[in-house]
Amino acid sequence: MKKTRLVDIAQAAGVGLATVERVLNERGSVKPQTAEKVVLAAKRLGYKGLIPNLYRGTIRIEVIMVRPETPFFARLNRAFECIAASLDSSITLHRTFVDENDPAKFAAHVSNTAIRRHGMIVVAVDHPKIRESLRQARCAGIEVVQIVSYTAGKDNVFVGIDNYAAGRTAGFYMSKMLAHTAGSIVAVCHSWAYQIHKERIRGFSDYLAAHHNPDHLFSEVIFGLDEDVRSAEMLTETLRRQAGVVGIYNAGGANLGVGSVLQRYRERKRGELVWIAHELNDETRSFISTGLMTLVLDQAPETQARRALDTVLHRMGIIDVPVSQDPVPFLTYTSENIGQFSVPA
Repeated sequence: MKKTRLVDIAQAAGVGLATVERVLNERGSVKPQTAEKVVLAAKRLGYKGLIPNLYRGTIRIEVIMVRPETPFFARLNRAFECIAASLDSSITLHRTFVDENDPAKFAAHVSNTAIRRHGMIVVAVDHPKIRESLRQARCAGIEVVQIVSYTAGKDNVFVGIDNYAAGRTAGFYMSKMLAHTAGSIVAVCHSWAYQIHKERIRGFSDYLAAHHNPDHLFSEVIFGLDEDVRSAEMLTETLRRQAGVVGIYNAGGANLGVGSVLQRYRERKRGELVWIAHELNDETRSFISTGLMTLVLDQAPETQARRALDTVLHRMGIIDVPVSQDPVPFLTYTSENIGQFSVPA
């Protein structure tokens, strides 16, 4: 491979050779914005020399997430934390949590030009203000990759599982497990604010409709906003109104809330239900181990985090290894294979 010369870096950065020498030899007297151009050009050209301490962390990538208190996003945050510790010293991976219930504030953070960043990895609800802020960021030259969920738009770069397929998979298992049981089936999710929940419920519903069982009725979708108390209260009311519920598909979070209701349901000897949910963590592992939960679909946030960052770096020209554009594979766990997987600490 051809050795990267300082003159090549100067040409790529649009600066003079003397400026490149001052940056890479840590002589100072270079504006931060100019130093960024030099460091970024050096990384894109595969410069093998050490980046001086003065300019470490010059390339900034921000990860914007929501709901740090939930098991899934805590796990995703840990994944990015581990990745950040292994990065080249010229790259900083900064993690920010923003309120999902305040789209205007979310959009304002994305649009804040005072925050210097070259790339963004974003989890966001689908809202016009957020869509516009992400569009403006892309127009400003920031590489934007959406992870876990996505907003509507043709310019989106998305890293995540095939959520429609995940919903259909839940429908497949639900229909097979209830093949000889009559009754209604209920789904729980956050709301229609997240495209992924729409896709999961659509896939689930489409599968049940395509493989129609006259003894089954997909009767209701509960919008619990992924809040344990709200989801528990709404599911309790549903089970009170519908005596014949035999299946629950939780397409979102709030597994603790759903599980508390189903535990009481079982203790009152009202029968067993098939419960399919998402994300393997300490809560769902416990539910599966006790037989309360039947199956969990895990979307491998560690894989999503790594691929999202690689996608940003590839689009920035810092790495030249092609990054897969295929959906991240999701994993299926039951009581039969739960012991083969341990949730990262």
